[in-house]
Amino acid sequence: MTREQMSNADAAWLHMDRPTNLMVITSVMWFDEPIDRAALTAVVRERLAGRYERFRQRIVESHVPLRTPHWEDDPDFDLERHVHHLALPAPGGDAELQELVSDLMATPLDRSKPLWDLYVVDGYRDGSALVSRMHHCIADGIALARVMLSLADEQRDTGIALAAPTGDGHRGLAQELMHQARAAAGSATHAAGALGHEGVELVTSPRSELAHLASEAARDARALTKILLTPADAETVFKGRMGVPRRAAWSGELDLDEVKAIGHASGATVNDVLVTALTGSLRDYLRRRASLVDTVRAFVPFNLRPLDQPLPSTLGNAFGLVFLTLPVGIASTRERLDSVKSEMDAIKRSAEGPVAFGILGVMGLTPPEVEKIAIDVFAAKASMVVTNVPGPRQPLYVAGTPLRGVLVWAPMSGSVAMSVSILSYDGRVTVGLMSDAGLVPDPERIVHGIERELRRLHRLYLPREAVAA
Repeated sequence: MTREQMSNADAAWLHMDRPTNLMVITSVMWFDEPIDRAALTAVVRERLAGRYERFRQRIVESHVPLRTPHWEDDPDFDLERHVHHLALPAPGGDAELQELVSDLMATPLDRSKPLWDLYVVDGYRDGSALVSRMHHCIADGIALARVMLSLADEQRDTGIALAAPTGDGHRGLAQELMHQARAAAGSATHAAGALGHEGVELVTSPRSELAHLASEAARDARALTKILLTPADAETVFKGRMGVPRRAAWSGELDLDEVKAIGHASGATVNDVLVTALTGSLRDYLRRRASLVDTVRAFVPFNLRPLDQPLPSTLGNAFGLVFLTLPVGIASTRERLDSVKSEMDAIKRSAEGPVAFGILGVMGLTPPEVEKIAIDVFAAKASMVVTNVPGPRQPLYVAGTPLRGVLVWAPMSGSVAMSVSILSYDGRVTVGLMSDAGLVPDPERIVHGIERELRRLHRLYLPREAVAA
């Protein structure tokens, strides 16, 4: 039986699990046609369980101090224990799917078997949906998004895998934040900028470049100081005692070209525009609940794995985090966009990502009681996780079925009560929220607010088009 000791970072994510915050990465794909179950199972068997050994392995805890758990082959591995079939109640719309996803988000994974599950959901409109749940100890969300989209093809009836396209000016949020860091390091690597068979990123920072960054002791010291000395985030309705139930909600399809046009007209990036819309919606939500403050802080995942290479069969976690301050206290939409852009520009050369990854590795070696304290202190520094992923620009097919839309949520560690997923695909953008049901019982209000704020930005920066419409 194959056994392999777990890395420190993977062990840290395994031990972060709490009933009120499961370290599980959840994704949902939806289709306008029913998906063929037999074809899907065959694809999952070949491209997921067959290609990546972690999906066939269970975890065995170590009883030796300062020793991480180990992976071992599951002697009872059976794909049928991981691929489940569910049906939505009538009328089978977004509300019913969102309620199902919310319930699954709060359900622990069975630790007696490999830590992942897929749910084929029938009865969603005229088609179906596919919900995946994979534990963070298997891999980070960027890697798992690559894994999930490796199930997709460019054509309905062939096995042609999606190749990573070149960038088109739409960088992921953290990718934008670290763009100048890569330039300063003299990297010649071109970011893939796509969620697909060959890659997905929030930020690309190849190891050769990270070595360069790591050699800059002063920068690392500043990053470490910032991470350690950043105070707890402001007390708002996003902070408080958490419960087990979750709420999930997502937007309708937003026009990516329109977002790009707003960015071009305002001298901002796509990410500046989307984060400004999020910030404006959060401002309105906090104001309505009498909890408005000047700023709230978000964690943004930062990829540390080169995307021009295949994922290792052992997967694993290779990412850090950067802090992003959202100026919710600014009333003016124009000034809010200027502030968001300025904040992003100010942290583009940050080394926080690699340093945060190093801190996580140290946490993985500590006793669970010590790790819990450290995670609580670190998680208190932000109120949410925000991921913005530029996905494939062309339509894809999963098991021969056209993929209509997709979202991937990062889990929320410690006391963080909300995860925001922004994902573009085939010329459209979808924004999804996962929240603690007690603290943020109505995430759809924030989602609708983002749509409203984008319309406001449109009227502000594209007034002629707004009048014509």
